[in-house]
Amino acid sequence: MYKFFFLFIVSLLSAQQYRFTYSYQMKPDAGKKDSVVTDYMNLDTDGRKSYYYNAAKYERDSAYAATKSYKDLLQTRSYDQNLSYIVEKDYAKKIINFYDTFKTAHLIIPENDLPKWKIENEFMNINSISCQKATTTYKGRVWEAWFSKEYPINDGPYKFSGLPGIIVSIKDSENDHIFNLIQIKKINEIFSLLPKSAKRITFPEYKKIMNSFTFTSEDIESMSINKQEKRIDLQLKDGYIAKIGTDEMKKMKKMDEEMTKRLRRTNNHIERE
Repeated sequence: MYKFFFLFIVSLLSAQQYRFTYSYQMKPDAGKKDSVVTDYMNLDTDGRKSYYYNAAKYERDSAYAATKSYKDLLQTRSYDQNLSYIVEKDYAKKIINFYDTFKTAHLIIPENDLPKWKIENEFMNINSISCQKATTTYKGRVWEAWFSKEYPINDGPYKFSGLPGIIVSIKDSENDHIFNLIQIKKINEIFSLLPKSAKRITFPEYKKIMNSFTFTSEDIESMSINKQEKRIDLQLKDGYIAKIGTDEMKKMKKMDEEMTKRLRRTNNHIERE
């Protein structure tokens, strides 16, 4: 363990780059707590900055950036629309930038309110990793985290950071949002697909904008019909691809209203304040 610990520190000092992959379980509808979405999020770090983003969306965007092929977009893995955001952390400046897209608008939300942790005298092994417990109240929720000094990076999923080791597991007191570290690997390049320009807003403004979403046909960038799978694929202008069965589409009496319900973002956001 100590040998690995030493090598890990040396690798960080040598500007090595790592990817921590988290399984993320969330309950997107506050009125349906039995409805759970599971997706996978990456945390890339070079020891100076980190980028937290949806793994499937990054694969899709990377493939499209390389080929500009709509067919390639349709063949990539799908992801939950609520997880299209990116979180950028600057360790030295202690600044967090939250990025997302609404229709055609790229948005950025600066954040300097970091979690204030209470480190507990409780220990546990998680997947053979020695962890210690920490708690915090952050953005309207109470959180329980388990971090490991075996990986001395004061970072974790979403905006969570500031502990003396990587966060291995974290959940809120209502189990609405649960993150578990499932993979660690060395990478050659970290995330590099930030929008070139973005409108600066506050988080309350962001939630208001997302809650105001109304679907119209003008939101469609392109459309294709998959006859073999009896499915219609709609690529929206924000980059998301909605896949709808043709039989399901026929049953929609008011398509704009039905699509608005389907595509509107979560009402059980990770941040309540």
